[in-house]
Amino acid sequence: MPPIIHVAGTNGKGSTVATLAAIYKSAGYRVHIYTSPHLVRFTERIVVSGSEISKNYLEELLIECEDANNGENITFFEITTAAAMLAFSRNPADLLLLEVGLGGRFDATNVIETPTLSVITPVSMDHQDFLGNTIDEIAFEKAGILKPSVPAIIGPQTNEALNVIKRRALELGSSAYIFGEDWNISPANNQLMFKIGSKSSIVPRPNLLGDHQIQNAGCALASVKLLNGQFPVSPQEIDMGLVSINWPARLQKLKEGNLIENLLEDVEIWIDGGHNQDAAKAIASTLRDWRTASPEISIHMVFGALNNRCPQNFLQYFTNVIDTIRAVDIPGETNALSASEIETAALECGLKAYPAKGISPAITDIISNSSGKRRILICGSLYLAGAVLRENNYLQD
Repeated sequence: MPPIIHVAGTNGKGSTVATLAAIYKSAGYRVHIYTSPHLVRFTERIVVSGSEISKNYLEELLIECEDANNGENITFFEITTAAAMLAFSRNPADLLLLEVGLGGRFDATNVIETPTLSVITPVSMDHQDFLGNTIDEIAFEKAGILKPSVPAIIGPQTNEALNVIKRRALELGSSAYIFGEDWNISPANNQLMFKIGSKSSIVPRPNLLGDHQIQNAGCALASVKLLNGQFPVSPQEIDMGLVSINWPARLQKLKEGNLIENLLEDVEIWIDGGHNQDAAKAIASTLRDWRTASPEISIHMVFGALNNRCPQNFLQYFTNVIDTIRAVDIPGETNALSASEIETAALECGLKAYPAKGISPAITDIISNSSGKRRILICGSLYLAGAVLRENNYLQD
């Protein structure tokens, strides 16, 4: 197995992995990647030496894992993680970027004993039924990826989460490089100022939109700088990586595909897979920036969510931010909230809400009942984002 960067956190861990992948790819390194969930194809989760795993190879590995498991109890994520690990161990690469599935301490990816680096992106309330009902409890689960004498990059945290992570790092003898103490990143005109220790540099903004992506880029940059002795990357390669990140459904504007081939020129469709409160805050902030930059536009939302979510917790941040919202079921998802349940929640948040019978009908209804320049954001779940990309039939970079 190649050296491993293990990434946990509530928000931004996937974007951080995607940023690391883009930077190391720009520097010519061969990279394995493991992420979840997928958007359109399950094979998106496993990238072997820079290429998405083939269905046939994955099937062979899963059969091998099933045979080795010999009928014992095992979860879907555990056996697919085992198959990914087999693929990574049998194919050459310089680095493995390993994203935690859920939590950290008991996650299937945490079988690794000595990663080269641990990374913990911002921790917030999510998956309380598995991880605990307080930030302290959730942070303790995330800090479960820290290992003795293995350095760690710690992204922006609340005081409660940071205290838990610091304490665990101290217990393990893990050197923690903490945002705001050991490294920082901030806007500098149209670029970013990154500082770690006594060194600073100016880098381009990542091509992932939203101010929250600045912090995710910071976690990736801190990781690259810390490992620069083992994996040298030039400033030019860092710049190339930051502007070539491929991470769909993160404030992504659809540019080609079925959903927009006959779209009016003054209508844009965007998608985002964010699904918790911190994601909602970040998205709402971006939408307010849209209004400031283009006061003439109207902003509309198409929203769907799983039934383990309280939609009010997400939608409350969009009062006086969006003009209207269409509530939809998530196509093909049995564990989704119904359009009527979402409509009720949206109305409780003071939003102008209407049910729709699907993604395309929602878009059509918005266009038919509005005029001028319009931006339509489809959000609320990665599963909804995946359904949009499937319906659009174009998984663009």
